[in-house]
Amino acid sequence: MQKPIITFEAISKSYGTGEATAYALRGIDLSIEHGEFVAIMGPSGSGKSTAMNIIGCLDTPSEGTYLFEGVNVTTLDRDQRALLRRNYIGFIFQGFNLLGKTSAVENVELPLLYRGVDASTRRIKALSALKSVGLEHVAHHTPGELSGGQQQRVAIARAIVTDPLILVADEPTGNLDTAKSIEVMELLQSFNRDKGITIIMVTHEDDMASYAQRTIRFRDGLIDKVQA
Repeated sequence: MQKPIITFEAISKSYGTGEATAYALRGIDLSIEHGEFVAIMGPSGSGKSTAMNIIGCLDTPSEGTYLFEGVNVTTLDRDQRALLRRNYIGFIFQGFNLLGKTSAVENVELPLLYRGVDASTRRIKALSALKSVGLEHVAHHTPGELSGGQQQRVAIARAIVTDPLILVADEPTGNLDTAKSIEVMELLQSFNRDKGITIIMVTHEDDMASYAQRTIRFRDGLIDKVQA
């Protein structure tokens, strides 16, 4: 039987010491299976963003064990976590995080550049990723020449160009209107369905969470409710 792709065992995250200690997460147990599309919800300060940062190897827990594909991430050093992040995880952010003076195709190439992929292969893969989000015709446009929805689709192409095992999406529709939000969610759903990419998405919007197979709600550093 295949192991979960993500496992939290009694994960806690605290800040400060003694009486000043504040807990962002309080002994969380969590499993996410290969190919799942999971929405993570909760009010500000609930711990959802901390959980996402740990999943994405952008932060480390204070206590507990984090397993990625059965590998104990909590025993890895900073460089090893960076390698895991670079090779297996794609990120999508609310603010797009595109380089403003760089073309769409060059933005998409960036993760491959960090991997040391040669220029011609980078260009082929980046154009293919742009085609998969319906934007091959704007490959040489800069972000300022694109709509918000197009910028987010470029960001999605950048996230998938490395063929990641998981996509970590932090409020991917937060800056978009309803029509563009639906476009983005249908894209994510198609990558989950057709490519088998595991998607873990933070959102405040119930209608966006409805695209996921499972919703995990956080409150006060704990998992409050899980809805299938």
